[in-house]
Amino acid sequence: MNKTKRKIFETSLKLFSEKGYDATSIEEITAIVGVAKGTLYYHFNSKEEIFNFLIEEGMKLLINSIEIKISKCSNTLDKIKAVSLIQLKAVYKYENLLTIVMSQTWGNETINVFCREKVLEYISVIQKIVQEGIDSGELVNCNAEVLASEIFSLTCSTLIYKRKAGMNQIDVQGLYGEYEKTLFNKIINK
Repeated sequence: MNKTKRKIFETSLKLFSEKGYDATSIEEITAIVGVAKGTLYYHFNSKEEIFNFLIEEGMKLLINSIEIKISKCSNTLDKIKAVSLIQLKAVYKYENLLTIVMSQTWGNETINVFCREKVLEYISVIQKIVQEGIDSGELVNCNAEVLASEIFSLTCSTLIYKRKAGMNQIDVQGLYGEYEKTLFNKIINK
């Protein structure tokens, strides 16, 4: 990604997160980036294309992080723990992206449907891990789709917790320890 496109990407990410998609204008993006509309349109055809690019690239990044991390894990519980840790770190590192995704998941507009599809793709990655654990007997017999959604919801609840507490940073290891006490111990097939 060249320097101008990256700046458009980063500025749009910040504005969409702070103001919302509808309240952010192309004019505002170009003013902050310091480029003419023509330059922006050279890289993106529309505000919706910028939005879709942000969500697509962001969710790909999270999925790739999971796939790399779980490839080094020997059992399902370690894979789920790795996913949870990645999600906790993502709340800190990619808060703007997650704010946009969460805020735009509901509704029937094109961008809402797109966000929802990307979230469901992400959850399906987790669901495959969970199903593998159920099939191998490592995890309790449960609905894999529900448990995968619950694991994803850790990201949502951590984002809300962080905002509620007014924290700039979160104690990733501390929250991870709480997840170990509450979630991980409940899903192991003993």
